[in-house]
Order: sequence, then C-alpha cells, then structure tokens
Amino acid sequence: MSSKIFKSILLVAFSTLLGTLLIITACMFDYFGTVQKNQLVDELSIAARGTETAGKNFLNQLDSKNYRITWVSKDGTVLFDSETNPANMENHANREEIKEAFENGRGSSSRYSTTLTKETVYEAVRLADGTVLRISASRITVVVLLLGMIEPILIIGIFTVILSAVLGKRMAKRIVAPLNRLNLDKPLENDTYEELSPLLRCIQGQQSEIRRTLACLKQKQDEFNQITSNMRESLILLDNTGAIITINLSAKKLFRVTDTCIGRNIIEVDRHQNIRDFMQKSMENGHAEFRENRNGREYQFDLSRIVSDDAVVGTVILAFDITEQAEAERRRREFTANVSHELKTPLQGVIGYTDLMESGLAKLEDIPRFVGHIRKEASRLVTLIEDIIRLSQLDEGTDMPISEVSLGHVVNEVCETLFDAATSKNISLSWSVVDGTMYGVKRLLYEMVYDLCDNAIKYNRSGGSVKITVFEDDTNVRLEVADTGIGILTEHQERVFERFYRVDKSHSKQSGGTGLGLSIVKHAVAYHHGKIALESEANKGTVITVEFSKNHFADSAK
Repeated sequence: MSSKIFKSILLVAFSTLLGTLLIITACMFDYFGTVQKNQLVDELSIAARGTETAGKNFLNQLDSKNYRITWVSKDGTVLFDSETNPANMENHANREEIKEAFENGRGSSSRYSTTLTKETVYEAVRLADGTVLRISASRITVVVLLLGMIEPILIIGIFTVILSAVLGKRMAKRIVAPLNRLNLDKPLENDTYEELSPLLRCIQGQQSEIRRTLACLKQKQDEFNQITSNMRESLILLDNTGAIITINLSAKKLFRVTDTCIGRNIIEVDRHQNIRDFMQKSMENGHAEFRENRNGREYQFDLSRIVSDDAVVGTVILAFDITEQAEAERRRREFTANVSHELKTPLQGVIGYTDLMESGLAKLEDIPRFVGHIRKEASRLVTLIEDIIRLSQLDEGTDMPISEVSLGHVVNEVCETLFDAATSKNISLSWSVVDGTMYGVKRLLYEMVYDLCDNAIKYNRSGGSVKITVFEDDTNVRLEVADTGIGILTEHQERVFERFYRVDKSHSKQSGGTGLGLSIVKHAVAYHHGKIALESEANKGTVITVEFSKNHFADSAK
C-alpha cells in the first residue's frame, strides 16, 4: 500500500509540473508574439518616415538582418525588397496585409509555410505618396522557446523529483502507519482515521456474523455426527480429490479403519477395485452402485457425486447391509425353480394316468370326462410352469434382445387374439392406439399387454367392457387398460402384484389363472424401467396404467 501511495504522489507531482510547464510555455509564447508584433510596428514606423524622406536610398542603408522590408507601388509592383531582387518578384497587390493597407492605411497578417515549417508575421503601412511599405519577420516557435528554457526546466524537474520522492515516502509511511496498527480482532477499539469508521463497523458486524455462523455450523456438525454415528448404514464423505472428510462408526467397522483415516485418500484406505471403478462411474454419470461381499456379509454400495455451482465438490458413499435381503432373494429364486421342478412331476403322473385310462382299465363311460379334466389340469400346470420360468428369468436379470417395438401394434395383436374370448363372455373389447414406438423386449411387452387384457376380461361381468388405450409424447409411451369388472378392494390393491396372490381364489381357479400374471406384468415393467399404477373400486372396475421411456434402451439396441 505504501508503494501505491508513493507512486500516486510522484504521479501527481509530475502531472502538476507538466501542467505548469505547458501553461507557462503557452503564456510566454503569447507574450513573445505580442512583443515581436510591437517591435515590428515600431520598426515599420521608423522605416516609413525614412522612406518618405529619402526613398530607396534610406531602405538600402537599413540594417535589416532580423526582418525583411518590402516596398510596393500603387499597382502592386515590388519597388524594393531587402532579401530578393524586385524584378524577380510577382505582383503583391493581392497580399492580404498590403490590400488592407491600401484600403485602411494599415494592414497585418500571418502566414504559415509548410515548406519552411515556420510562421511569418507581416505588418504594412500606406505612405503619403500612396505606396505601401511592409515589414515581416519569422515568429518564434514553441521548440525554440523551450530550448531557450531547457536549463531552468531541467533544474526544476530534478528538484521536483527529489522533493517528491522524499516527501512522498514520508507521507506514505505516515498515512499507512495507523492502518498497520489496526487491531482487526477488536475493530471498534482502534484510534484511526474517521473515514475508516464505517469499514471498521462493517468488519465488526461481519466478525459477529462469522462467529454466529461458525457456532451454527458447529451445532449442525455435532447433530450430523450424532445422527451418522447411530446409523446402521455406512457413510463416507469425500472431497473432490477423494480424500475422506467424514466417516461414521459403521463405515469404520466395515472398512476396518480408525479416525486416523480422515484426510487420507479412499484408495489408500480401501484397496478393492470396485471402489475405484464405481467412483469413476459416479463422477461421469452422477450415480453408481454395486454389490460386494465383505467380512462374510453382502453389501450394496451407492456412490453419488456432490455438485455445487455446476462443479463437482465431492462424493458420498453409502453402504447397506443387504445380507438378509439377498438371502430372501436367493430363497425366492430357489422356490421358483423348485416349484417348476415339483409341478412337472404331477404333470407326468397325470399324463401317465391318462395313458392308463386309454389302455382300458377305466370304465368306458368315464374316460372322456377324466381325459378332459386331466388335460385341462395338465394345460394349467404347464402354463404355471411357463410363468414360473419367466419369473425366474426376470429375477435373474437375464439379458434379452432389445429392439424397436411399436406398443400400438402389440396392443392390436393382443386384442385381435382375445376378441373372440371377450365376445363369448358378452364383454365389449375396444382399443384406441397410436404407434407408440419404444425400445424394449417385444416378447415381454406382448406378455405384459396380454396378461393385463386377459385379466380385464376374466374378472369382468357379462355386458361389461374393456378399453385399451396407448398414448405417447416426445419422451414417453403410456398404456392404459380400463375395465368395468368386479374391481379390487383397497386392502388387496398393494398385494395383487405378488406371486400366487389371489383376491378371489375360487374365481381364479374357475378362470384358469395361475396367480402369476400380474407378477409377470410387474417384472416386465421393472425390466423396462417403467412405472405401473393401479386404480380400482370394488364392483365398478379397474384402471391399470403403465408408462415407459421411449429411449431408455436406445443404446442397447444399437
């Protein structure tokens, strides 16, 4: 700051000196011009009197080193010139000062010569015989004037520099000294410039605000630590370099570390490759998750980047112990596979029994009834097996071929297939669709639409209706299946998508349902990352809405 003040003082001093010099030069230039003009007028008066008395002889005797004398006749012919042969000179009748002298008795003018780069001043007077006598001289220039003043200017300049440097340094120190003595911890107790009082009051207010903010932050930090320390989930907060900022008790146990890990990079604390890979994915995509077995338990890791003002400032890692959940999923998958296996055994028995009856061991009149009954049960069991297998595939997340599918065309196919079944039950089946093109698994989408429409027909009443509609916008496709059937009670609505769950078991058995249709629908929607919603009222009907993103699987289809 002292340096800036010192430079400012020097700048002001030099500016003042330069301005003063310019003003003095302008005044002196004007003064010398006036003096020169007066001298020319005096010299012209003397020359005029001599010329009127002695004529050209007087002019020849004049010492005119510092000026030029020209004598012009009434018609403008040059009679005499102190520097040039009059015979070689042009007529001067139209010269401004001479013309003015002929008219008014006196004339004056000045002309600048670009060739000689100088200004000449002219004074003329009319003599008693009507001729004009003119005197001229080169006007002093600013450069000449400054050259004549160079010595005093240098002396003044050097003196100004020295004086400004000495005084500037002292003044800068004197100005800055009170500022250097400021006690910013107690701003209002300083004895300094009155002009700084608003600033010091502002600093005092900001310090009070900072103290309040720090106290609030500490309180929130304590609350945060209290909450996270009691969390079952493992929580780690990282900065944008991957260094650990916060780690709760569960995470310390999971990663087998202590408080000394604070400030260290997560890669140093945990050497597992998954952490590195999925941290990178979370930075790129905003979120990443994976499952991993640690310490004999299975965990799901969720990683999310933290963004502030469009800049990534850190990462949050959450680890959930999903051992029980994973075990339940495993048991469910095993159950599905076991049920499939168990159902095939009685199916073979039914077929064998059919063969036995066909061999003649049963009464002849009972054979057709037994055969029809057995085959009906066998078909139902086969359907059940197929449903269970499909559910098992969906549970396993088996990759299926993704293609561009028109949901509207799928609805057309399903409705044409089920139209006769609806008509036979005196149910009106109608559909209104748009193209609804999306990316997905056509077989799954077909089964989903089929099961929804089939249920709407099976659980309807005679004279009822089923309406299927497909809507679309720029990003989504929506399917809506509405019926006027028996509806679903509120207490059953949350469970209708569970496997083998039946609202009316007797009705389901009569209709040939397996209890897996809506579960397959739910899994098909989940596989396509869609959303499903159910609205129903007992004895009035049901509306099921499914919504998909058109381009969720676009990259997978390429």
